[in-house]
Amino acid sequence: MSVETITTISPISNKPILTRNGLTDVDLQSIPATATSAFDSYRRTSLADRQAVVKRALKLFKERQDELAKEITEQMGRPIAYTAKEITTAVARGEYLLKISQDVLSDAEGEAEKGFKRYIKKVPVGPLLILFPWNYPYLTLVNSIVPALLSGNSVILKPSPQTPTSAERIQKIFSDAGLPDGVIQVFHCGSLSQIEAMVRSPHIQLVCFTGSVANGLAVQNAASDRVGVRVGLELGGKDPAYVRSDVDVKWAAEEIVDGAVFNSGQSCCSVERVYVDEKIHDEFVSAIQEVLKGYKLGDPFDPKTHVGPVVSKRSAETIRSHIKDALEKGARDATPENESFKSPPADGNYVSPTLLTDVNHDMAVMTEETFGPVIPVMKVKNDAEAIKLMNDSQFGLTASIWTKDVGRGHELIDDVDSGTVFVNRCDYPSPDLAWVGWKDSGKGQTLSKFGFDQFVKLKSYHVKDYPN
Repeated sequence: MSVETITTISPISNKPILTRNGLTDVDLQSIPATATSAFDSYRRTSLADRQAVVKRALKLFKERQDELAKEITEQMGRPIAYTAKEITTAVARGEYLLKISQDVLSDAEGEAEKGFKRYIKKVPVGPLLILFPWNYPYLTLVNSIVPALLSGNSVILKPSPQTPTSAERIQKIFSDAGLPDGVIQVFHCGSLSQIEAMVRSPHIQLVCFTGSVANGLAVQNAASDRVGVRVGLELGGKDPAYVRSDVDVKWAAEEIVDGAVFNSGQSCCSVERVYVDEKIHDEFVSAIQEVLKGYKLGDPFDPKTHVGPVVSKRSAETIRSHIKDALEKGARDATPENESFKSPPADGNYVSPTLLTDVNHDMAVMTEETFGPVIPVMKVKNDAEAIKLMNDSQFGLTASIWTKDVGRGHELIDDVDSGTVFVNRCDYPSPDLAWVGWKDSGKGQTLSKFGFDQFVKLKSYHVKDYPN
């Protein structure tokens, strides 16, 4: 049997930059078996020992952040001015999860009764498979790998073919930190059928997937005939923002542009729909235009660049098709003049930040995940109309409301159907809050004290004293 060759294409030049070998049939059997053998030993280690390994690993992440940041820029195109921040933010998340692990993983005592001892222990689920994406490889992975290892599980990592070195760096860092061999394994794969075969392995007890709805459903279906295997899904978003008439328009525009365009809009929680009170609509659009005039689209290795290429030609085509569909249905391109938008580097997958007005929910740009640097702005008459439109989506990841009246903002977000809701902020997964998707945005959760739940199972102990 020939082994698949997986090629990483640079979004900057559209040239091949890396290759990796895929799985053999032997790998499909041996990797899960090795994970089970490693788990049988690792689960018996103390929490204190696991905490020490994770602490050392996080320190190594900090020390190697510049190298990791450069690889992120090379492989997925985010400007170098921002990629080191992914590493520092990932470390901060890991440090928070490490800090709370003692309390979260401790036994829960039952009712006191003379002659009896009853308690609930949190035990690791077993070998698990983490399938994680290219857009924030370290941020998405840390959400799972830190609680997984602290809980005593072994881990198999499958990175995106776009960012293959991320899993390899993680494995090396944890090995250097003292993690036993086999507790983390890495494989590369571009074949959905082989991923499904790995999911079906009787050794795998949990699958953590971050990616598209279609691929998430494929993973879930692959596990559907096994009662014991758990599946956590972090999927897409079409995250709305509502700008009320009382805001500081200039400030709100700066924040929302950043929430929509950062990472070329390639974030599941980026702002993809903006609803603006009609009383300030024109002023807000002008403020967005002023912000965009200061953005630079271009070479991601230029430290002055704000927006780099999107990840692939296919992604660029999807984004442009959403823009084209909107314009054909009556939207207006309100993007300001910006020299860098006119003449980006010729060879890469560059899509200019685009401001659209006169949009509505008949357009793909307001209903389907665009995953690009597009800001569609729609007028609304009042709070009620805004909330109705915000909830008119198959997705429910995050949503934000922008207002000086924080009390009213708090009332309004209670009625928004999203797993995370913001007032006067967006695009920020806080480590002390659960990261959870509603509707087609996923199931299960990461981060916070609840982010450990999927990595443990409960075992109840009921012990009676032996009668004398």
